[in-house]
Amino acid sequence: MHRIQLHYTLSRDAGNRLIRNPLPELLAAVAQEGSISGAARTLGLSYRHVWGALKRWEEELGGALIVWGKGQAAQLSEFGEKLLWAERQAQARLAPQIAALHADLERAFAVAFDADAHVLTLYASHDDALGLLREHAAAHSLHLDIRFTGSVDAIRALNEGRCTLAGFHTLEGAAPLSHTARTYQPLLQPGLHKLIGFARRTQGLMVARGNPMGLHRLRDVVAQGARFVHRPLGTGTRVLLGELLERESLAMDALGRPAHTEPSHAAVAQAVASGAADAGLGIALAAQARGLDFVPLVHENYHLACLKTSLDQPPTLALRSLLQSPVWQARMAQLSGYAPDQCGQVLAMSAVLPWWKFSAKKRVLRSPR
Repeated sequence: MHRIQLHYTLSRDAGNRLIRNPLPELLAAVAQEGSISGAARTLGLSYRHVWGALKRWEEELGGALIVWGKGQAAQLSEFGEKLLWAERQAQARLAPQIAALHADLERAFAVAFDADAHVLTLYASHDDALGLLREHAAAHSLHLDIRFTGSVDAIRALNEGRCTLAGFHTLEGAAPLSHTARTYQPLLQPGLHKLIGFARRTQGLMVARGNPMGLHRLRDVVAQGARFVHRPLGTGTRVLLGELLERESLAMDALGRPAHTEPSHAAVAQAVASGAADAGLGIALAAQARGLDFVPLVHENYHLACLKTSLDQPPTLALRSLLQSPVWQARMAQLSGYAPDQCGQVLAMSAVLPWWKFSAKKRVLRSPR
């Protein structure tokens, strides 16, 4: 079985055809001109090139493409005719999809040739406001390549050089020996990392409309035997859950061992809305979108971490400027459960993450390469 491989060409003048294939072009030229030499003239190629290409294609595809007869006009074989027909059929049927793909590629590469455009790679804990920010930034020639992953994995990606920014969230006022501190302190190093303010948001229990089980805290979830949907290990919300369990003096498995996990706030909300679970931890916006009740539990800060060396690079500066704009902050303030908090400002790690004590011996981390 022969397979199709797509490729595209970048040039100042790539012509008007949306998609090209050299073999059908050769076959069409031979059919039209009735000779190899005529096809070569039409295509602006040498006779030797066209002849050799056709022979190579015949060997590759395992069938004759041309009927070679002495003193007769060159004709396409039945196999050659069918290949040319198949290409024309595919072009006709897929023209809208091909045109859309062509336009998307041209828009994407237009950024590379725009001296005023910037691209930032951001690994981040799932957050609906970031999706809105991506749309808003694109209108200002700032293109955010966002990969949603857990908070812990996002910071690891930053430390391994796989992204420029890492989005993660922490509970306000986390104590020095808290679950939050134990998770994030080994990953961040003062002097190496810098934090940029993004948002203050509320997390709480997402429950069915009317909160029929009367769930107002995690202890109620345990007491009622409610089915609780978890987030995966490494996510910021899973870290937050560990913190809240500690605060209520509950065991880490008090809510049951997760039989399955959901990858985002929206997925947790859907699990509750569908009746697959009774409660889950998440943000108000996700609960609201699926008609659920939301029981606020805590406020947390969402930070953007970067290396000190990239703090003043043009793409990061462009993002910081955008975050500080009144237009963006007004849009964020309209989101349920969100408030702009020191947006775009470079924050002191000792103030934002108060478990750092600089009088003590600092933890030594290996610098990312």
